Amino acid sequence: MARKIRQLIQDLEKAGFINRGGKGSHRNFIHPKGIAITVSGKLGDDAKYYQEKEVEIKIMRSIK
Repeated sequence: MARKIRQLIQDLEKAGFINRGGKGSHRNFIHPKGIAITVSGKLGDDAKYYQEKEVEIKIMRSIK
């Protein structure tokens, strides 16, 4: 079962990403190391596979 957008955002915030806001259903996050990602969708929506993968990649980059 797909994870929810809400869970992806929680993972990003836990990894140190800061929500810079956005327009509509888009949220822009940036990490102090300069890594940026945009997550789109309502909080209760199922996350798409590519969104889950992108969040995973960005979090791994922020750890290095």
